[in-house]
Amino acid sequence: MEDVKKGILCQLFGGTAKDFSHVDAGKFRGDLNVLMCGDPGTSKSQLLQYVHRIAPRGIYTSGKGSSAVGLTAYITKDPDTGEKILESGALVLSDRGICCIDEFDKMDEGSRSILHEVMEQQTVSIAKAGIICSLNARASILAAANPIESRYNPSRSVVENIDLPPTLLSRFDLIYLILDRPNADLDRKLAHHLVSMYFASRDKKEKDADVLSLEQLTDYVSWTKREIVPQLSNEAARMLVKAYNDLRGQGRGQGKKVITATPRQLESLIRTSESLAKMRHSRSVEECDVEEAVRLQKVSTQQSATDPKTGRIDMGVLSTGMSEEERTRMEQQAAAVEQLLRDGSLKTIKATQLLHKFNDQSDLQIQLGQLRKVLDKLVEQEKVRCSSWSNENPIITVLMQGV
Repeated sequence: MEDVKKGILCQLFGGTAKDFSHVDAGKFRGDLNVLMCGDPGTSKSQLLQYVHRIAPRGIYTSGKGSSAVGLTAYITKDPDTGEKILESGALVLSDRGICCIDEFDKMDEGSRSILHEVMEQQTVSIAKAGIICSLNARASILAAANPIESRYNPSRSVVENIDLPPTLLSRFDLIYLILDRPNADLDRKLAHHLVSMYFASRDKKEKDADVLSLEQLTDYVSWTKREIVPQLSNEAARMLVKAYNDLRGQGRGQGKKVITATPRQLESLIRTSESLAKMRHSRSVEECDVEEAVRLQKVSTQQSATDPKTGRIDMGVLSTGMSEEERTRMEQQAAAVEQLLRDGSLKTIKATQLLHKFNDQSDLQIQLGQLRKVLDKLVEQEKVRCSSWSNENPIITVLMQGV
């Protein structure tokens, strides 16, 4: 949990936004996006509420009660003039702050599609009732999500545990898995803390005397973000390049084309290093900042990108929702099903009949859910046509030539 708190602290300070428009290189965001996913009762909502209180500017909202217009902007009439005006939503109001979203997995598809633009371009494009504009939403996203089965299943990937699209997951700089594992020392410490909150203690007041108050911490964060703009030193730049090459090298050394790091991870390392330098009020990013940023990256996103079946890091789990091992297995299964349909004499066949026939003749044993994914792949390649899966036993029509 200490690493989770440190990652959120990096988000509070943030990196440095870059504007290279004068050389046609575009803009690069300096804000970090953090996702916490894990078992219920692991204080995810408490962390969100506390960050909302610390952040100099921000909005707290729940994914289940948020709509697309509530997050972006909505059209209303001015009570005095009767003209249509544009009212800002949560993301626009969180400009240069933090937008805390609880129950992130329960957001509808329309609300999630809005976040793709906000988390990368940091703008909200509006085209409603004759009003066409682009609003700034330079906000960090701190989200908390629960697994589909209420508790996190370690034998499944992050994408399978959370009902979120891979394109959205890949935009988070840090993804923390907060699991409820029994630990005698941590359980005793947590129990003492919870019990102590229900009675007044003189020792607690004396103990809290050396701790920064909420107002002091808010002022410290606000002043630091406004006044401290660290620059990369030559040593830190060389170390960032080496760290990125080392992360990429983990995939090259496995004998397969496995993506263990992408340019987004390099940008995340730069932003995290800058935020760590800001905490020290340093005008330059040093090697110690890069080392800590790499460590935070490994304990967060690298952990969530680990393939549970092979135990290896594969960023394809976050970017595409499928690891290289699963992609290879899917291609083999699709080729086997295609060959089975090509060798058969039937033009149409039911899904359950095809499943039994495939398992009887092939060593690659699959279930109905895996068969559905294989057939979806063949449908995309226009080799078969499949009726709606709302029926328990859809009909597959063969479209391949030579059958």
